[in-house]
Amino acid sequence: MNSFLISKYKDVEPYVPGEQPRDKKYIKLNTNESPYPPSEAVIKAVKDSAKSLQLYPDPACRDLKAALAESLKLKPENILPTNGSDEVLSLSFMAYAHDEKPAYYPDVTYGFYDVLSGLFGVKANHFALEDDFTVDIEKYCGLDSGLIVIANPNAPTGIAISVDKIERICKESPDCIVLIDEAYVEFGAESCVGLVKQYPNLIVSRTYSKSMSLAGARLGYAIANENRIIELETLKYTLNPYSVNRSALVAGCAAIEDMQYYKNNCQLVSETRDRTAEKLKSLGFELTDSKTNFVFCRHPGIPAGVLSDELRKAGILVRHFTSERTNDWLRISIGTPEDMCALTDALEKILNGGCI
Repeated sequence: MNSFLISKYKDVEPYVPGEQPRDKKYIKLNTNESPYPPSEAVIKAVKDSAKSLQLYPDPACRDLKAALAESLKLKPENILPTNGSDEVLSLSFMAYAHDEKPAYYPDVTYGFYDVLSGLFGVKANHFALEDDFTVDIEKYCGLDSGLIVIANPNAPTGIAISVDKIERICKESPDCIVLIDEAYVEFGAESCVGLVKQYPNLIVSRTYSKSMSLAGARLGYAIANENRIIELETLKYTLNPYSVNRSALVAGCAAIEDMQYYKNNCQLVSETRDRTAEKLKSLGFELTDSKTNFVFCRHPGIPAGVLSDELRKAGILVRHFTSERTNDWLRISIGTPEDMCALTDALEKILNGGCI
């Protein structure tokens, strides 16, 4: 078939989302979704919003900006609501990186960064993680231009770095935009939002998808200096001023009002993660120190691909990334305690040579 795609996009490799199967019911531990539903207040707000879906949403997202600003002790001018945190990433790559201003990020991290580099023609400089998958921040200090992108905690490794290290990067690479992707920060890591007032080159990306049980609503936001928000918002209005829909906006506000519900859920997920990690260690798995809603693990006796396939036969989906450095590892989302017991029971059978 002839392609009408213009030449600069022909070699772009798209992001591969986690599988969303429809052939049967699985325990889904492959896409880092919350195992818990939105709060009742959010569900009610979304139902009520359906009465006004004939109207466009507020493109300025004023109510949500105000609610987020109050929650974060910032000004509305420091907030940009977006269509998932991926929109923050897209706008940032578009605004602050190109062929003469490279992007810098780890060689093992969220795969969307490479996709955006390819899409926007950005030179991507991959800084290798250490053998234990930790970030060497020295590599990000003293850079003279471009976009530094660090997921904190990182995905798929789950490992977090401290706020003082992020501050050092901002301070020692003042001519770079430093984008910290905090998609998983609520599960045990430190947020660097407090640095936004001090460092105009810092952008923090956050999402409602993980900790706030709203992956299906596609809601995220950027936190930054007022001038950075104006720059990102200009691009957003150029591309799609209505990128955040009515239901997502009201869901976002209602979730903030019901924050204790979500904090309790995050605590429960973190406790389940730690119990799961201990059980996996007892089965011979090696794990990173995850501060996220997933674990990253490998077993010396069975290849990760085999484990993934066998778990699928047992009705459990996990994520296997097949790049050179991650091919031995599985990323396993944290579900309910019952889900994780089913996982470890299945793994124990597989490791003992039992049939699934």
